[in-house]
Amino acid sequence: MVFLFRLLSRLPLWLVHVLGATLGRLVYLASPTYRRHLDENLAQGGFAPALRWRVAAETGKQMLELSRIWLRPLDEAVAQVVEVVGWEQVEAARKSGRGIVFLTPHLGCFEITAQYLSAHFPITVLYRPPRQASAQYLIETGRQREQLHLAPADLSGVRALIKALKRGQAVGLLPDQAPKTGEGVWLDFFGKTAYTMTLAARLTETGAATVMTWGERLPGGHGYRLHFALPQTELAGDTVRRAQQINHEVEHLIAQCPSQYLWGYNRYKRPAAAEPPPAAQGDAA
Repeated sequence: MVFLFRLLSRLPLWLVHVLGATLGRLVYLASPTYRRHLDENLAQGGFAPALRWRVAAETGKQMLELSRIWLRPLDEAVAQVVEVVGWEQVEAARKSGRGIVFLTPHLGCFEITAQYLSAHFPITVLYRPPRQASAQYLIETGRQREQLHLAPADLSGVRALIKALKRGQAVGLLPDQAPKTGEGVWLDFFGKTAYTMTLAARLTETGAATVMTWGERLPGGHGYRLHFALPQTELAGDTVRRAQQINHEVEHLIAQCPSQYLWGYNRYKRPAAAEPPPAAQGDAA
């Protein structure tokens, strides 16, 4: 895997995306489980079934483009960002002196956002260590830049995020990542109950600014357009209410570019030992 990624990192982005699109469609055809998750989740989101081929292709691009982000020098990785929308929101948040919580769903090239931000200021990002040693090596090699710090998805990682916010720094995480048992609550996501992390909501309760962000993958391998925006509705209330609001904010971002969302991700799974959703027993089993 490491050798393959090193090879891919030397190829132009357009070719990496061509190979990725082909791989994504092949995986869709070869894996009944993946195909079922993608089709069901896409339909649950209210999008046309015909979009599944584009989704499969974009997912494949997402897999292979990591090579050019993780295994290239930071300046070369960041140079792939050709347009930034909403940067004034980031500057305003920084001038306030508060920490910033960047919420980046599984949309577009979500790996490029933290890399880009780390070129401007320190940021600590939450990640879940993979089972494969090779994948762990790639993550540690590619994500841990001078100003990009990793926080594992455990108690020590949560503490690292809170400490960073107290220092007035930035943190980043994927708010639509399915949490472990005891780390989430059942909330609505595109009209169906999904086990939703509470950590993102709890971090917004610290008084930090919240910025929604995602990296749009441009056609033809022409790079990425980064989007930064404040939540449509100011996050307020208790942790559960904020978590539900964040789900709706993620839905809003996905609607901007549904073909680039990771629909094949098993978002509605029921974690081991977790209680079933109260409104629909067995709905996410």
